Amino acid sequence: MDSFLKQSVEYLPILMQGLKLTVLVTVGSLALSTVLGLVWALMRVSGNRWLAGTAKTIVNVIRGIPIIVQLFYIYFVLPDFGISLTALQAAIIGLGVAYSAYQSENFRAGIEAIDKGQLEAAQSIGMGWWLTMRRVILPQAFKIVLPPYGNIMIMMLKDSSQASTITVAELALQGRLIASATFQNTTVFTLVAGLYLCMSLPLIWIVGRLEKRFGRR
Repeated sequence: MDSFLKQSVEYLPILMQGLKLTVLVTVGSLALSTVLGLVWALMRVSGNRWLAGTAKTIVNVIRGIPIIVQLFYIYFVLPDFGISLTALQAAIIGLGVAYSAYQSENFRAGIEAIDKGQLEAAQSIGMGWWLTMRRVILPQAFKIVLPPYGNIMIMMLKDSSQASTITVAELALQGRLIASATFQNTTVFTLVAGLYLCMSLPLIWIVGRLEKRFGRR
């Protein structure tokens, strides 16, 4: 136990540097996936067959390609077309695009759960499609999508470790580097698991609260 504590004091500062990058990748990709997911969802429910078909194709393509392959493509292939990104930028964009497909389905389900009569009523008093979405549909859909949105956030936190495959020195990669240099696998990966758990537990608690407040009644 004493050995574990001494090693923890030595390794934690290095792991905390990786934790900062983990948080940055998670927050950045969450923001991007939210914006893109909402765009895909609005295209799907727009009533325009061309827009809906385009969004459906995009979402299906994204869902059909593993996240790690998308990261490799963005970081290693795009430079061949003159688009060079840092590993951190590629990680945020890759995870953001990958998760936008799941965000889209979440948002679309929330929008379609609202009674269509409300849409018709709003349009009957002269409100346009976008104004109806912004003032009537989306505020209600927001409450419906919050619990699954929280679950996606937890998944993104854990999947941020895939950024290590394109050399982003986040928490998982820092752990592997320390373990390979010191051979203290038990200590290092116990600390890594503990740090992930410390980040996940508050999110899990928040999701639980959201499910109780906005879940089925």
